[in-house]
This record gives sequence, structure tokens and C-alpha cells, in this order.
Amino acid sequence: MVSVTLSVPEDLKKEMDRFPEIKWSAVARAAIQKKIRLLDEMNELLADSELTEEDALAFGKKVTEKAARRHQKER
Repeated sequence: MVSVTLSVPEDLKKEMDRFPEIKWSAVARAAIQKKIRLLDEMNELLADSELTEEDALAFGKKVTEKAARRHQKER
């Protein structure tokens, strides 16, 4: 196994220190594995897509704008 150094903010380290029984390297390893699985699933879903990154960003912007308008109406 290789070693990877992870930097965390000081306040986060203080929070981690409250739980000395936790193997934080195992927590980080699990989180990394989960993220890789998610990215692999996304790549698989998008493998046959003809949507460009530019199209996806434009679509995301429209969705965000519509959601913001709906939120304003509900207030």
C-alpha cells in the first residue's frame, strides 16, 4: 500500500481529535472509494451521450435560474 498525505484545516483536525478511536485513514479511504464508484457510474451513464460539456453547463444554468425563480415565488 502507498501512503498519501492529506491536509485538513486546523479546526477540522481539532474535531477529528475529539474521536481518537476512529481510524481516519480508513474513513478517508472509504470516502475516496465511494467517490470513484460514483464517478465511474457517471462515466458509464454518459458514455453514449452526445451532450457536450458546454451544453450541460448551459442546461445546468437554466435549471438553476428556474429553481431560483420558483423559490422566490414560494417566499
